[in-house]
Amino acid sequence: MKERLQECIDGLQAKGIDYADARLVSRENEAIRMSSGKVDQLGRYLDVGVGIRVLYQGCWGFAGTAGTSKAEITKTANRALKIAKASALTKREPVRLAPQEAFTDHYSSPCRIDPFEVPFDEKLDLIDAVTRELMKSKKIKTAEVFLRFFKTNKLFVSSEGAQIEQDIIESGGGYHAIAVDGSEAQKRSYPNSHGGDYATRGWEFVKGMGLVENAERVREEALQLLKAKPCPDTHADIILHGAMMALQIHESCGHPIELDRVLGTEISLAGGSFLSLDKMNSLQYGSKHVNINADATVEGGLGSFGYDDEGVKAQRAPIVKDGRFVGYLTSRETAPVINQQSNGTMRADGWNRIPLIRMTNVNLEPGSWDLDDLIADTEDGILFDLNKSWSIDDKRLNFQFGCECAWQIKDGKRGQMYKNPVYTGITPEFWNSCDAICSRDHWRVWAIPNCGKGEPMQVARVGHGAAPSRFRNVKVGVSK
Repeated sequence: MKERLQECIDGLQAKGIDYADARLVSRENEAIRMSSGKVDQLGRYLDVGVGIRVLYQGCWGFAGTAGTSKAEITKTANRALKIAKASALTKREPVRLAPQEAFTDHYSSPCRIDPFEVPFDEKLDLIDAVTRELMKSKKIKTAEVFLRFFKTNKLFVSSEGAQIEQDIIESGGGYHAIAVDGSEAQKRSYPNSHGGDYATRGWEFVKGMGLVENAERVREEALQLLKAKPCPDTHADIILHGAMMALQIHESCGHPIELDRVLGTEISLAGGSFLSLDKMNSLQYGSKHVNINADATVEGGLGSFGYDDEGVKAQRAPIVKDGRFVGYLTSRETAPVINQQSNGTMRADGWNRIPLIRMTNVNLEPGSWDLDDLIADTEDGILFDLNKSWSIDDKRLNFQFGCECAWQIKDGKRGQMYKNPVYTGITPEFWNSCDAICSRDHWRVWAIPNCGKGEPMQVARVGHGAAPSRFRNVKVGVSK
């Protein structure tokens, strides 16, 4: 296939194109789910195809095919060129690509135990054990437990001479339990809500997730929520647990730093961004404690890889330094706008999609606090855990997050549980109120396995390094 793709690119070059690349993507996906004791999903799926981008007279054309024969690939390349030529008829400004070294390489993500070699029975036994523990109470009306695995092989060839192959395995899963008492229903999840937790690792990651070990606690907390008091309507110092911090980073930091959103060339689904170009190196995004980096090199992060889908090597890029906003997520096309080279964030969710700027692992760097010490240092506050709902405007400024549960902090001690907790804020004001971040002992990369963007929508699998963090004088609860 490498020779076949190279022949395709050579043929396009003979037709006077500015640039071209071809991606062969083979992705195997295994999904297992048990709902309230019954297996309702058990399958393995394979998707293979080729996507071809062509730049002609400064305009893009893209086409894809599920066929991998030489004739089908050539026909698809010609279709991409035809689209690029049609686009050139309405050109305003030509696309200019930042220079890029052409790599020849083979990257493999870390994996000790191939999850596709683990018997289905072993996976089902794990799911069944969790389910039985969750459903020991009759008030648990729904218990959903799931595992998913992905094995992706990519081959990238470009007209600049790049030839890159990547093998990436992703593993993970999770569960939730819903307790019901009369008209009251409450949900608790583990290890994260909205799709669970994942890593670019093998079956060893699932074995280390503590799925069975945490099921009793999750069940009991779901039951406790049925009797818990509603979160008060007030202003308070709040501490967000690591998984909740991950989504906070994702929505109020990750999306607004995508440079295509800033430039208005991609605003589908999540809207634009308040981070206009004049704010780079001038906006105080957060307090001095806030340091954020986009890092595709973190071992095991769901947003980790060897090269993006433009052949740019994975790297660590500064976003916020000592609270000051210093950088965007860029592509070869957008980076020249800010006089930089691409920091390697262009990814597509399959062979039939054109790459977009996507988050990698956008990480809030750890501080120095121990969580127990941070709680002890908080006189009057609320501890929030796991997201349940969120809303944020199309510039990523005004937001509201609802969580599965929270706990009162009074005189430095964790107290009663609250149900239906909500907090709101404005992005720069909120991040400037951050006065403490827990240490690396509490820090980990959490997965967001279902980030949507584009039209037609593409689903990216990204990560966020985070530790529990404190924010001062935040609006919480629902005003009456």
